[in-house]
Amino acid sequence: MKKKVLALVLGLFLLVGCGGASSSGDQEPVGMSISTLANPFFVTMKESAEKEAESANVALEVLDAKDDVAKQTSDIETLVNKGVKVIIVNPVDSTAIKPAIEAAQAKDVKIITVDRSADGVEVSSHIASDNVAGGTLAGEYLIEKLGGSGKVIELEGETGASATIERGEGFNKSVDGKLDVIAKQTANFNRDKGMTVMENLAQANKDFDAVFAHNDEMILGALQAIKDKDVITVGFDGTDDALKAIEAGDLDATVIQQPDIMGSEAIKVAAQLLKGEAVEATIPVDLVLVDKDNVADFLK
Repeated sequence: MKKKVLALVLGLFLLVGCGGASSSGDQEPVGMSISTLANPFFVTMKESAEKEAESANVALEVLDAKDDVAKQTSDIETLVNKGVKVIIVNPVDSTAIKPAIEAAQAKDVKIITVDRSADGVEVSSHIASDNVAGGTLAGEYLIEKLGGSGKVIELEGETGASATIERGEGFNKSVDGKLDVIAKQTANFNRDKGMTVMENLAQANKDFDAVFAHNDEMILGALQAIKDKDVITVGFDGTDDALKAIEAGDLDATVIQQPDIMGSEAIKVAAQLLKGEAVEATIPVDLVLVDKDNVADFLK
């Protein structure tokens, strides 16, 4: 009798153990390749994706490309070799990422791009703000603040990134014939680079009225270089540091994106793809221009 009871208990133990393993194994693997986690914007996106993955029963693996196209290509290949069937990609370079995406798709891997698009290749879904419209918002703000005329310095993002191209396009079209963009140079979406580039541009261009940067990290760096100058400054992204700088009166405005929504939406779309469901080819995320008048609505 004791042997029968012991066998029954052992059988129940094994059944529970197998059930636990099965439950864990039910999670669908999804990969995420982010251009850089040195930028707070993408950290927020990552954290939001991880939070959504918990409720979506998705096992998310996030890899940091460190702003290196070759590393991002290798990371995507690594995820494919692990058997991941959906990869969320935030490209370092929108053009250079094409071969890596095509190689993944050749192995039946679905691709979602987020914030930055991939040029020359069709993906399952693209989740992003309208960067052209955001650049236009920044331009219109400066036109209003400068009374329709003035000299502007533009700090550009990573060369080849769709965000750089599109934000610059929207901004320059909106100010054409109204404001004079006297200098522009890439600072790679980086705060330290933003400071050094701004130092050089300020030395070469003594007389300017405003600075527009393609992201908040660059404008925050630029502020360190021109803190003694009375110029209007506008960034892009709406990071916590930028919002605090607006509240403090150091930064005039930023075009706020919502990286938390981008991250969570990417996981929702990934979950749909894993179920074989149809998804929207493009999912827009709203933009808002934030200055001292409405910054309190966005501060956490």
